[in-house]
Amino acid sequence: MMNTTEEEKINALMAKLLDETEEEPLRYAEHLARMGGPEVHRQLVGVLNKGNMEEAFLAAKTLGMMEEDKDKSLDALLDVIHKPSNSSQNGALVSLLEQFDLTEKFVDLFRIFLFGNFKASALAKVHLDYEEFAISPRTLKKAEKHWQHFLNNPRKEDDAYELKKEEAQTILKELHELFEGE
Repeated sequence: MMNTTEEEKINALMAKLLDETEEEPLRYAEHLARMGGPEVHRQLVGVLNKGNMEEAFLAAKTLGMMEEDKDKSLDALLDVIHKPSNSSQNGALVSLLEQFDLTEKFVDLFRIFLFGNFKASALAKVHLDYEEFAISPRTLKKAEKHWQHFLNNPRKEDDAYELKKEEAQTILKELHELFEGE
């Protein structure tokens, strides 16, 4: 159980982190990350889910600095990135994915690549190109499901669409080659 002093300290640091007039909010992020613990994590995930992108960015940045609960933090961050209401403004959040282990998150990154705004899509593509992923036939199946959704959703077909389509087809072709003969 947390004592009142600890709770007050966490609340004060959270207030400073989220204070729009604060010139160096990341100073408080570092303090919170060093403190860690379930209460800090819970509050940061709460801020991440609220919807204000500036605050979500600070919360995600702080979660990325913390050593414990990295998997839970990454899942919470991806949930926020995938929310349709955030799709036009989530590029900054996608930039924070590099603070986490993405080995098991190929499908999430492929989905961001397909459906993200320009910045989010470009950042996801970099991860897809340079990260090492744990890929299984099930991973490929899930990626293909998102690919079909991408193809079946009406959108303006332009050069960017065609380029993304070509790149996605190349990615899927390479994955298929991995599992040929299995």
